[in-house]
Amino acid sequence: MLPRPTPALPAAPGFAVVDVEATGRSPWRHRVVEVAVVLLDDRLRPEGEFATLLDPLGPVGPTHVHRIRQADVEGAPRFREIAPRLLELLAGRVLVGHHVSCDHAFLEREFARIGVPLPPVPLLCTMRLAGAHLPQARGQGLAACAEAAGLGWFPAHTALGDARVTAELLRHCAGVPSCPPDDWTGPLREAARVPWPRLGRARSRPSGGTVPLLRREAPYGPWLPGARAPEVVLTQAGAMSSSA
Repeated sequence: MLPRPTPALPAAPGFAVVDVEATGRSPWRHRVVEVAVVLLDDRLRPEGEFATLLDPLGPVGPTHVHRIRQADVEGAPRFREIAPRLLELLAGRVLVGHHVSCDHAFLEREFARIGVPLPPVPLLCTMRLAGAHLPQARGQGLAACAEAAGLGWFPAHTALGDARVTAELLRHCAGVPSCPPDDWTGPLREAARVPWPRLGRARSRPSGGTVPLLRREAPYGPWLPGARAPEVVLTQAGAMSSSA
């Protein structure tokens, strides 16, 4: 079991661009099967990435959408095993996503399952930003907005691919003349004041064992018209200690 959460000091100000793939559409009935976080500082400069498949403790759901097979999550960490690290990454930051309320709802419910209430973090939605500052987009979906911004091909419906292009979309929208230059000041200040919980390491594996992080990745575009997009590759992207 995870220890009871204790208060922690917020991290440096900035943004946490998140994306989750899930076993279905309902945060209450379905589970997160992949999560990614792209960290940006308060000037939208990249600071780091985190991504892994997760064992949902059941069927992986719509493989035809997210292309995750049951065999892909064998040996993947459970959510409670990455929860301490995820809290560290999100602390003190504005949470960003394309239709961010959906990603937030899944994360909030996953943390609730292990007894950790997420604090009221400021949210920033690139779908709404694109609606206001990318009128030429042919739709509200991430692919349509990325195309309108000239961001090229990306491995859609992979958590890391979606989070990376969402970060690029945020930067693009921040740079257009119609976007006020100080639009982020308020949310950044608010995020810095939010006290985030801190968790000890999960102990669900043998003492001293490691939790493998399984990452799906593909090279980022753009690609020439008619060119075949590269395959998404599953790799082990490091590991975390499972003991305190």
